[in-house]
Amino acid sequence: MILKDRIAVVTGAGSGIGRAGALKMAQEGAVVVVADREAAKGEVTAAEIRNAGGQAAAVATDVGDDVQLERLIEGTCKEFGRIDILHNHAGIQVSGALTEVEQGGMDASWHINVRAHFVAARLAMPTMIRQGGGVILNTASNSGVFYDRGMIAYTTSKHAVVAMTRQMAIDYAMHNVRVNALCPGWVDTPFNEPFITQKGGRDAIETYVRDKIPMGRWATAEEIAETILFLVSDRSSFMTGQALVVDGGESIA
Repeated sequence: MILKDRIAVVTGAGSGIGRAGALKMAQEGAVVVVADREAAKGEVTAAEIRNAGGQAAAVATDVGDDVQLERLIEGTCKEFGRIDILHNHAGIQVSGALTEVEQGGMDASWHINVRAHFVAARLAMPTMIRQGGGVILNTASNSGVFYDRGMIAYTTSKHAVVAMTRQMAIDYAMHNVRVNALCPGWVDTPFNEPFITQKGGRDAIETYVRDKIPMGRWATAEEIAETILFLVSDRSSFMTGQALVVDGGESIA
């Protein structure tokens, strides 16, 4: 088990990619703190881990609330004495072009997709420095390295995540804290509902995926979880400040 006894915090772990990543880390021996704003979903993920013989605890957390983030990170440190892995995954998708997105939509996108990653990492960093190292993984998107039509709020926030990740990596590499960004493309999860609606429904999005992605299909959350495992484990031990794109070739087509 390549993550045996490591303490991992995963936000947005109640569904989709966050859930798949949490399950994969637990399978590899990590003790996983499952954070999700929907308490029931977080508990389902934690229970699934425990039922499979792993170790997990669920903590209801709205990452948009600084007090709840502080409780999550400081509570984990108090309970387990350390944090080895922080996967900042929770995010939102606000669709629309410049004149279609209200100011509140841009503010919400920034608050959840960027600022929450910043706050959680800022809270975890002192512990990682004291313990001699750690890993922070920030979920961005392939929209953080190229551009999507009609997605100004989302794309802007994801580019910011990539920039922030690289800055963190430079500043804390000397402390053996690695910071990378996960940049998935189209993954078949409920997260895509706003964009599916924008494109005209499920049939329209299936056509879009087949035409736009060179591999001609969606990714599964389980496929992305394998990339997460690579990034949070010693398999990527000399890798920091990178935005790893996993998108079936979409961003280079």
